[in-house]
Amino acid sequence: MDPFMLDGNAIGGLLQEVFGEDMTMAIGTCNACGAAGPLGATHVYRAAGVVIRCPRCDGVLGKIVQNGPRVWLDLRGIRTLEISVGRTSDAA
Repeated sequence: MDPFMLDGNAIGGLLQEVFGEDMTMAIGTCNACGAAGPLGATHVYRAAGVVIRCPRCDGVLGKIVQNGPRVWLDLRGIRTLEISVGRTSDAA
């Protein structure tokens, strides 16, 4: 195991801040190999920014850079992102 690698849960707080939901359970599909799984199970590398990699093929799923209150997201390696949102339906 790479000593610089974390799992996707390491960026859970940042993703929740950006999306307003817990994103660690969101299901992402890798654009390179087609594997699907929760963002919390991805491989994450932190340095000046964050690189999110597919745990199956090591393809880059996304990059995140934060500078103070501004965040740049590049998620072009995620083909689809399935997010469960906590909505309730109102009875009419």
